[in-house]
Amino acid sequence: MRARGISYDTGFVRGGTVGRGDFDPELVGRELRVIRDDLHCNAVRIMGGDPDRIEIAAELAAGLGLEVWFSPYPLELTTDEMLSLFADCAGRAERLRRRGAEVVFVTGAELSLMNKGFLPGDGLDERVALLADPQHVHEHIAGARARVDEFLAEAVPLVRERFGGKVTYAAVPLEGVDWSLFDIVSLDLYRSAETADRFAEGVHGLVAQGKPVAITEFGSACYRGAGDVGARGLEIVEHDKDTRVPLRLNGEYERDEAGQAAYISELLEAFDAGGVDSTFVFTFALRDYPHRPDGGPGEDLDLAGYGVVKVFEDRSGTAYPDMPWEPKAAFTALADFYRG
Repeated sequence: MRARGISYDTGFVRGGTVGRGDFDPELVGRELRVIRDDLHCNAVRIMGGDPDRIEIAAELAAGLGLEVWFSPYPLELTTDEMLSLFADCAGRAERLRRRGAEVVFVTGAELSLMNKGFLPGDGLDERVALLADPQHVHEHIAGARARVDEFLAEAVPLVRERFGGKVTYAAVPLEGVDWSLFDIVSLDLYRSAETADRFAEGVHGLVAQGKPVAITEFGSACYRGAGDVGARGLEIVEHDKDTRVPLRLNGEYERDEAGQAAYISELLEAFDAGGVDSTFVFTFALRDYPHRPDGGPGEDLDLAGYGVVKVFEDRSGTAYPDMPWEPKAAFTALADFYRG
């Protein structure tokens, strides 16, 4: 693989509120150095909803020689709000590119699921539930595909007016994106028990289209059996219905860091064998899902966390005493693969 990467969260915006209260340039720079030096990444996908934060992190990453995938990630925005966000971020990404950085612009992600107007429903849970309806699922997918393509046909020229580098979009497979608009075919792609027998074949099919292929998101939660559900690992968490703040687990689950590590290694091997150009593990840290080793049943939200580090609320780690997290087994597995 040419680009060996991971995603890095700068704080998602929900209802006008920016997440990740610990965002600090000094901490961000330190973590990006860990990503480069210890995980052996040469690329990073800088994600979030606040353009200022994305730009700060992108500049720090570029200063370390990392290829930057500048990735504004809208949540529950209207199409006009998304166009404004993308135009703003495209200008920022171009300034960074003109200073010599390697930059790819990611024109949003999973728009049909994460935002208004593509699928019926007032929120993510309602939209996902629609896709489980066997009577109407094909009708919903067809409508979503048409609306996503219509939106991207407007958004991509707007981005290209402001940004002169390569442009892509982080799709979910159901969206059936028109890739003629883009320089790189990018998918958020998870293996589940239902897709395991045809997963490698699907990767080969993506690469056979002729354009470079990036897997912009893949990974696993770290409870036993999480690899079988792939992208649905967070379903074991009860969230506040209005704010989406995680509250507690919905039952008791067994920690399985080895399973998370094996899942990531197996998918990296499949992507490498299939000729994928770039991979971005999801994710470095999932800070809203802290590790609570001393908590009661249902309190250790990191069991649902896709991060390769487990984040503490009230202490530092031991491997990195200056950091509020500890590497998981997936951290070592990823470092070993990217080093090799």
